[in-house]
Amino acid sequence: MSASPALLKLDEVTKVYHMGDVDVHALQGVSLEIPEGEFIAIMGASGSGKSTLMNIIGCLDRPSGGHYLLAGEEISTFDRYALARKRNQTLGFVFQNFNLLSRTSAVENVELPLLYAGLRTSERHKRAGAALTRVGLGDRLDHHPNQMSGGQQQRVAIARAIVSNPRVILADEPTGNLDSETSGEVMGIFQELRESGITVVLVTHEPDISAYAARVVTMKDGRVLSDRRQEPRRRAPAAAAEVSA
Repeated sequence: MSASPALLKLDEVTKVYHMGDVDVHALQGVSLEIPEGEFIAIMGASGSGKSTLMNIIGCLDRPSGGHYLLAGEEISTFDRYALARKRNQTLGFVFQNFNLLSRTSAVENVELPLLYAGLRTSERHKRAGAALTRVGLGDRLDHHPNQMSGGQQQRVAIARAIVSNPRVILADEPTGNLDSETSGEVMGIFQELRESGITVVLVTHEPDISAYAARVVTMKDGRVLSDRRQEPRRRAPAAAAEVSA
């Protein structure tokens, strides 16, 4: 069987930040291919380059050198409007701090990407409700973040990330504010998303969290130190379970 084509492909990517008279080489010739439908964890200590790599993969920053192809298109050729459009069409983001609007209900938080895309109210509500149901919060549509546990808030954030049907989910330390039991339940959701065909790219510094991925890339000093495959840790399906605080 032939290998799946790379959905994300980095070829000798560099990133240099100019800090006064000092050049900081955050990435130094990173080459990486991520096929569609893969679950990959990117690990490394602070300053290893993993967050810079995530920002470039997420089209939030541009490489200083090398090439980055997203779904076969060279990102360096895009202007900022084309880049934003590509990002909104292809990528969904999940962050450590949830980034929810506190005075807005769960369904309204999830609707936000669809609002920016210009969808009608009825269609937004339908799709947001379906996304929340998919992550086990179909009975929490009208709850606000302060009425939810940390795990439930992260589920809302995941629902917001998938409501636009992205091909890739980028998760930056998504369990950093959660206890170990809740973290495992959230990782179970990411595994379910991967099984549905969504590519999951996760940044973490926790070996217990990277254990849920099928592939682990370790960064050090702006370079790929290792790239290995593993048998992922498995959980029972998480979407129907109640998430603890």
